[in-house]
Amino acid sequence: MTETAETYSGQTLGFTIPSRDTRGRIVRLDTTLDAILSAHDYPAPIKHLLAEALVLVTLMGSLLKDDGSQVTMQAQTEAGAVNLLVCDYRGGELRGYVDFDAEKLTELGANPSLFALFGKGYLAITFDVAKGKGRYQGIVPLEGETLAQACEMYFLQSEQVPTLMRSAVRSEGGKCLAAGMLIQHLPDGEEGRERLHARLDHPEWEHVAILGGTVKHEELLDAELSLEAIVWRLFHEEEEVRIEGGAAIERGCRCSVEHYQDVLAKFPEADRADMRDEKGKIVVDCAFCSRKFPIEA
Repeated sequence: MTETAETYSGQTLGFTIPSRDTRGRIVRLDTTLDAILSAHDYPAPIKHLLAEALVLVTLMGSLLKDDGSQVTMQAQTEAGAVNLLVCDYRGGELRGYVDFDAEKLTELGANPSLFALFGKGYLAITFDVAKGKGRYQGIVPLEGETLAQACEMYFLQSEQVPTLMRSAVRSEGGKCLAAGMLIQHLPDGEEGRERLHARLDHPEWEHVAILGGTVKHEELLDAELSLEAIVWRLFHEEEEVRIEGGAAIERGCRCSVEHYQDVLAKFPEADRADMRDEKGKIVVDCAFCSRKFPIEA
């Protein structure tokens, strides 16, 4: 692996360090991120929050190998400026949305903390694994200075997997760039095996976590620096680092007339009658892409 190798622009980069029983993912979002954020006129703090969430859900979603699998992240509170943050990732398709109280947000100033945005909120992460492998969810308090720290707590509490996550977001010239890295210790050196012996003080994990923790925000966001080069800088002294390009990332709002017709068909006729406008149509507004779909009754 060299520092001038493939950039893996617009897709996740996976890597493993066999001798350390470690796997990782790294991603950088630009045009796809702008496409998602442009669906709503988000103020700067909300753009930053959603950008970080989209990076993190991409990193977690890229861990799933079966086609059709999905990871959903939802953060919610009843008293903060943010009412709801939700985003999901499925096979390279990414989408996200934030519902917030504009007046409360204004009162918080230019750079509100995570606690200021959410108060005493919670973070729910749901893995829907395809091919009948099940659905599982973990819920943790929304604590820490960043969403990345809250996600680390999820993996520690819900999956007992030592995990390091880093994220970085920058806005300039009306454009937003976000990037992140996830590193996990697999104690038995094999994905899918029971992880009963995972512990934060494992010497192999301590070594990798210290090196991974040195990554700088500037490196993650540097468009001139390939993702592979970042991995090389961090772990070039390891005896072997294997890399693999992941799925290309694109905005993946799955809304369509057909989809909403199927959803509405499950409602009783009396409920559908209440939803119709004066023209006899039911207008569905997709929060993710901000498009409206007039559905024939």
